[in-house]
Amino acid sequence: MGLVLFFSSELQAQCAMCRENAKGAGLDINAGILFLMAIPYILLFVLFRKKIIAFIKEFRGMQ
Repeated sequence: MGLVLFFSSELQAQCAMCRENAKGAGLDINAGILFLMAIPYILLFVLFRKKIIAFIKEFRGMQ
């Protein structure tokens, strides 16, 4: 705990360019995660689109 407090001033003293570079890497990771999560849903929709469309039509007919 003492080491964290001792080095905290150095951690906060990053230059603006370093801070923006680190922020950009985080945004890229988030975009990659969203891309990886979307692929299975797209594949499932393509594989089961006839059943999904039939279910939606049946559901609309019940209302």
